[in-house]
Amino acid sequence: MHEGKVTGEFVFEQSDAAPLESALYQQHLKLTDKSHMTAFAGYLMPLWYSSVTAEHRAVRWAAGLFDCTHMGVLEIAGAQASAFLNSVTTNEIDNLKPGGAQYSYVLDAAGNVLDDIIVYRRKEDNFMMVVNAANEPKIKSYLEGLINDRVVIDAGSPGRKLPYKPAIRNMKDTNTGSDCKIDIALQGPQSANILCSLTEDRQLKDEIENIKPFNFIETALAGTECIMSRTGYTGAKIGFELFVHPQKAPQLWDTLLQNGGPFGLMPCGLGARDSLRIEAGLPLYGHELAGPFNILPFEAGYGWAVKLRKKFFIGKTPAQTKAKDYDMKVARVELPGRKGIRPVRQNDGVLNNANKCIGWVLSCAKVDEKQFALVYVTGETVKQADPVGIYYLARSRSQQRDGRKQSVQKDETLRADLVGTAVSRFAKF
Repeated sequence: MHEGKVTGEFVFEQSDAAPLESALYQQHLKLTDKSHMTAFAGYLMPLWYSSVTAEHRAVRWAAGLFDCTHMGVLEIAGAQASAFLNSVTTNEIDNLKPGGAQYSYVLDAAGNVLDDIIVYRRKEDNFMMVVNAANEPKIKSYLEGLINDRVVIDAGSPGRKLPYKPAIRNMKDTNTGSDCKIDIALQGPQSANILCSLTEDRQLKDEIENIKPFNFIETALAGTECIMSRTGYTGAKIGFELFVHPQKAPQLWDTLLQNGGPFGLMPCGLGARDSLRIEAGLPLYGHELAGPFNILPFEAGYGWAVKLRKKFFIGKTPAQTKAKDYDMKVARVELPGRKGIRPVRQNDGVLNNANKCIGWVLSCAKVDEKQFALVYVTGETVKQADPVGIYYLARSRSQQRDGRKQSVQKDETLRADLVGTAVSRFAKF
């Protein structure tokens, strides 16, 4: 780690390490071939069990079960926890009541996005922060640096320090106490029915059916203590994340699959997780947030989660500047995807109806006979229902010899290989 100085940039050097087995690794090997496991964000995770298409459809029409135990889960607790989080995150923590969850960002003092997170308020002085698995070491290092006054919080006043010193605990680590938590996600229209099938308690059934989005309850389900939250990453209108003790996760996973079978529940891997979030328009850190283009929340369509009216949060001053002068945005495009059409890939060129390059593809996924792409384009050039062209970059040396480009720049005039349509930025299913 290198401390930010005048700029306030936080730079984290992550060490290489062999991928770990997730808490559900043995469960996965009962359901899929070992060849379908891959290293992802420091863990061995399933790409798929049956097929990406079948698992995607299960979530849209029935339900899917996801191993999210690789996600970072941190506890921030103590009398100063709320004030600390209000300084460290971009959203308004004071608006969050016990039993509520909030989408937010952690920025450094230069205004760079370190991660997008969800904060859960369990009590007035007790919070749970869920961070992306790939960013977990970085965020832990950053928060520890803040607590120990090693990180610049205001580039304009490098000597300024946060006065708040809450206790921070890694809730995945079973050596830190009995109240440990890791994440299993149950997503899709049958999710609530599946959870209700695990209890005979009428009151609990009512509570499950009436949890509002971005709210949670703490309860016992099938003999397992859990935090049951109406959150998820698939675009499903009905979906839950279940936070349970690491030692209880395999039992709950097996119980859910057994009871969920009659409802059409399927275990789902990373492939469906990606295709679902792309179809829904949800950003992935490193693609539609931060990444090579240093994409900002405003550009990604999440400016509402950056509360510039707050008196202070780390990165506020550069965020205010960037909120006024950005000229790029993330858009969602629907493209043909029937058999024989070449898949669209990251960094392919995006063209307007005059065949001028206006940006690049960030992510793309095939869904039935369509492709959905999230693209990074000049802000005013793409509106809903506009035609959008795609220029395929060279995929081989022979294509390069034939004149196909390996990269494209904005304002280049190119010939579209595929034409689709700009659609609404987000979708719910």
